[in-house]
Amino acid sequence: MRVLRVRCGRLCIVGFLSALSWYSLSQQVCAQPADDAETLRAGKSFLETKVYTPEEDRAVLALFDGLRVADVSDGMDQAGLANVGLVSTDVGPLWRDTEHFTHRIVGIAVTARYVPSNEPQTGPLETDDFNQWMGDFYNQKSSEPFVPLLREGSVLVIEDDETADVGSIGSNNIMGWKSRGCVGVVTSATARDTDEIIAEKVPLYFKHVGRGIRPGRNEIESVNRPVVVGGVQVVPGDVVVADGDGVIVVPRAHAEQVAKYARATLETDKAARRNMYQRLGLPEDDSVR
Repeated sequence: MRVLRVRCGRLCIVGFLSALSWYSLSQQVCAQPADDAETLRAGKSFLETKVYTPEEDRAVLALFDGLRVADVSDGMDQAGLANVGLVSTDVGPLWRDTEHFTHRIVGIAVTARYVPSNEPQTGPLETDDFNQWMGDFYNQKSSEPFVPLLREGSVLVIEDDETADVGSIGSNNIMGWKSRGCVGVVTSATARDTDEIIAEKVPLYFKHVGRGIRPGRNEIESVNRPVVVGGVQVVPGDVVVADGDGVIVVPRAHAEQVAKYARATLETDKAARRNMYQRLGLPEDDSVR
């Protein structure tokens, strides 16, 4: 009986000390300096945007040059990131080039987020009045402030309302982005002028067609902040790889490790398929060179 009481007493003490430790820890957390309430009321983002130099971007892009989504997915598995970065297959290429694979993307993420507008719709207007309203809305509410951030090797990643029938991406602005070095565009939503974009051969990965103009439909919310596309968080500076298998996003901190394993996977696959081509008497193509 005395042994039982001692054991019960020890258990009670251990339980009490555990509870005390938890309470002490919770008090320490609560005692941490908090942001001023008024500052938070004005809005605050808690995820950091790290800035990389063009030289740093070029070094990373060299590691991923020519890699496929499948290779990179294997590299993510090897790095302990299974199923991380795999964008929903609802987001896919507008067009494909199965000869030279020019629809593929390897680039560094620049991000933008558009949100649905809650501004009242304009009624019927005379042509000049409508054009004035449209221009003002583009300039003041639904502009493209991310354009100066685009440089050689950039991939523009746009989060937008996938249910809205709006073509935030079109044949004109996508060419402008390309002229600044943008190697392709990925969006969780829509695009219009798709026939022309196919003719222009600018890589575009999107969900479906949207036809309306941005004014009255969406507004720019942020630039170069984390966005969500196809269920995946995309942080500015992440590596984006896209091809016929879809899109994968590699967190920048893991890029080198992922690329190393992915490269070995690709080279092994190419060698094996080259042998099969020779056995079958098939001419080599860009996929095995």
